[in-house]
Amino acid sequence: MGTTKIYIVFYSLHGHVEIMAREIQRGANTVQGVEATLWQVPETLSNSILNKVKANPKADDVPVILPEQLLEADGFLFGFPSRFGVMASQFKAFFDATHELWATQALAGKPAGFFWSTGFYGGGQELAAFTAITQLAHHADGSRQPSELELQQAFYQGKYVSEITKKLKG
Repeated sequence: MGTTKIYIVFYSLHGHVEIMAREIQRGANTVQGVEATLWQVPETLSNSILNKVKANPKADDVPVILPEQLLEADGFLFGFPSRFGVMASQFKAFFDATHELWATQALAGKPAGFFWSTGFYGGGQELAAFTAITQLAHHADGSRQPSELELQQAFYQGKYVSEITKKLKG
C-alpha cells in the first residue's frame, strides 16, 4: 500500500497558523504509514510591507509549494489566517494558480480540510471555512454546466437588475 502522503499547506503572517500547522503535522505523523509534510504558499507582499506589518520571518525549514506539487499528495490540510471572514489573499492566489489542476480534475477525490486563525473573537472564524470550501468544491466538480433553472434565474436576475437600474437612473 505504501506511504500515505499528507501535505499541510499554510500561509502565516504572524506565526499563529504556522504553530497550528506544526501541531497538525505532529498529530498526522502519529498515524502509522503516514508522512505529513509542511509547505508554505508563496508570499505576495513586498519586504517593505512585511516589515511595516511586523510580519514574522518565514520558516526556513518549510519549502514554498508550487501548485503542481499538490499532485504528489494523497490528502491535504490547508491553513491560513482569516481576513474579515475569508482566507488571506496569499492563499487565494495560490488556489487561483491551481487552474490547470482544476481543468483536468487532477485533485478530485483527494481528501482535504482547513484550519485557520483569527486575531480576535469575532474575527470571522465562523466564515473562514464556509468561504474556503468553495475552493475544494471547484476541484471536485469542474465540468458541471448550469441547469435550466439556473439559466432561468440568471435571465431573471439580468432583467430585474436592469429594470431597477433604469428606474433609478431617471
